[in-house]
Amino acid sequence: MATPLSPDRLLSALRAEGVKVVEYKSWRVHRRPASTGAFGPVHGVMIHHTVTSGTASSVELCYNGHSALPGPLCHGVIAKDGTVHLVSAGRANHAGRGDDDVLRQVQAESYDRGKTITPNEANTDGNARFYGFECVNLGDGKDPWPAAQRDAIVRASAAICRAYGWSARSVIGHREWQPGKVDPRTGQGGVDVAPPVLRRLIDERLAHPASWSQGAEPTKPNTPQPTTPPKETPDVALTPAQDARLARIEKRLEEVAKAAPVAPWTYKNAALVAEAKAAGTPPPPDMHGRIEAIQAALAELTKLVTALTKEN
Repeated sequence: MATPLSPDRLLSALRAEGVKVVEYKSWRVHRRPASTGAFGPVHGVMIHHTVTSGTASSVELCYNGHSALPGPLCHGVIAKDGTVHLVSAGRANHAGRGDDDVLRQVQAESYDRGKTITPNEANTDGNARFYGFECVNLGDGKDPWPAAQRDAIVRASAAICRAYGWSARSVIGHREWQPGKVDPRTGQGGVDVAPPVLRRLIDERLAHPASWSQGAEPTKPNTPQPTTPPKETPDVALTPAQDARLARIEKRLEEVAKAAPVAPWTYKNAALVAEAKAAGTPPPPDMHGRIEAIQAALAELTKLVTALTKEN
């Protein structure tokens, strides 16, 4: 008997798998009433597309539902950027009634091996048996699926499979459960999200630890690893004289920073000054004067710092 994960365990499993999670409103206690049926024992994960666009509106819809189908409509909404918005940890209206032959294959971890069953019956309560993830996509065969979104589907599915010790044979698409459904439907110009492709990627992920990042370089053997952090150099105590000199340096720095603007242009270029006046624009600033003032202040500060260093 696979008991549903508690909200804390579900959240921990997703985060351990590297999923970016957003906890939406009261997702921990948001579920269908007990009078509508139980949630559990669970046997798998089902992937859907929302037939909507926009993250905020899609998450709100899946949390609240609509006039024909009250929410929650899934357990998590997977946005195009790969963020998973959790909307429920209990029974949700996502799977509907589906084919019991498919459920038996999922339970036996034999789905997609040998002859694949095309669902032709709707006689089993899928809302009691499956976790559901709704993925933001129009489902029109044109809206592309970003790689980040597919990666989140794989990670979220693997997280639940890992928590129960399931293989990817426990993950199916809505179209593999209920007659007439097409989700998840691959779009144009993005990645392929056909359920067999997702299962291959999930199995690949489950062959590694939950912290695995695809494409990451493995640690080279015999590479010494630091065991303790480097020691910080302690601060050097200053004498009263050094402390007073340092205070004068800081004060002089503040004076330089607050120096008044230099006088108008004084360089010997009368034609340039006359041209500026004729155009009605301010004359260029005295950059030469500013540079000389900065050089003088720098020389003064250098002497003070040098003296402070010698005293140390």
